[in-house]
Amino acid sequence: MRFSKWHALGNTYLLVERAELGEPLSSEGAMKLCEPHTGVGADGVLEVVEVRGPEATVIVWNPDGSQAELSGNGARIAALWLARRSGVAFPRVSIGLRTIPARIEGEDVEVDLGAVDVGRPETLDLEGERVEFTPVSVGNPHAVLRHAPTRDELLRLGPLVERHERFPERTNVQLARPDGPNDLTVLVWERGAGETRASGSSAAAAAAAAVVHGWCETPVQVHLPGGTLGVDIREGRAVLTGPAAEIFRGELV
Repeated sequence: MRFSKWHALGNTYLLVERAELGEPLSSEGAMKLCEPHTGVGADGVLEVVEVRGPEATVIVWNPDGSQAELSGNGARIAALWLARRSGVAFPRVSIGLRTIPARIEGEDVEVDLGAVDVGRPETLDLEGERVEFTPVSVGNPHAVLRHAPTRDELLRLGPLVERHERFPERTNVQLARPDGPNDLTVLVWERGAGETRASGSSAAAAAAAAVVHGWCETPVQVHLPGGTLGVDIREGRAVLTGPAAEIFRGELV
């Protein structure tokens, strides 16, 4: 099986084509590929199900074997892969229920993730501690906390919020701090993956919450441990821009 390994600000994905696999990738297969000691090692797998000219259908696998409804970084990587394969500058990637148009400029990839829904603030009881968050949907669930973005707090709060009963299908978690009218520092606890250096949908969710609540103005520069992503909230839609790059190609026997 041939594969390629990519990253978007340090968020790594393996890209495989179902045509190479000969059959659909399984949950167990995705977990084995992501395992860093006995597999290739990655934060997720992009399974290209079908390519139709400038458009590809992709399944996003988390390292725990679950599927993600959306991935901003995964969409940018898949779009760049498709652009190079098909020679198109404006590829389209279908993930879950969304078809995402992209624009390629060198290694920078802009994707229109579609509608972003920002809910009213809520409060969670976390083992006796009351924590306020904003629920956001970018096709997948997010809980945005305006909270000091320290690693200790992320490792403490991330798992508690992800698996809180408020979220029966679990949720992505962001600790966000506005640092200016157009700057937001964010740490991400990703559902099914844990701490991650960057997440495109999380950047979009945090930026949307910041714009709606008046913490920031659009466009927002979202600063993550792996680097910076640009997010423009346009009429309730999130447009995400940032780099992606291929690391290497390989073959499993």
